[in-house]
Amino acid sequence: MNWEQLCKLGLALPDAVEDIWFRTPALKVRGKAFVRLKEDGQSVVFPLESVDEQEFLIETQPHIYFITDHYRGYPAVLARLSALRAPECRMRLERAWRLKAPKTLVKQLDQRAPAKPRRQRP
Repeated sequence: MNWEQLCKLGLALPDAVEDIWFRTPALKVRGKAFVRLKEDGQSVVFPLESVDEQEFLIETQPHIYFITDHYRGYPAVLARLSALRAPECRMRLERAWRLKAPKTLVKQLDQRAPAKPRRQRP
């Protein structure tokens, strides 16, 4: 995964735009960043719901997720672009987008999602 590929996935979300945040490229929704390329150009930072989620990701997928001292105790995680695959990236982008997007946009996304197929009885 590289930044351009990540952007393609992220810009598919409602009202997502590419912008600059902390002097580096970022994706935002209504002015709020939901992912940012780090200065090293090799990793990105995603906001999270909690520090517990951060600890879980680092423990279960250390080849992808990590933090620096700057993010210790803060609900965010760094991800190595080289280790991030499209399905994981798409899920992480949507989760981060949902944290930052207005509730009306989240509702719009939920309404446009395809209904899950129902199982037919034999």
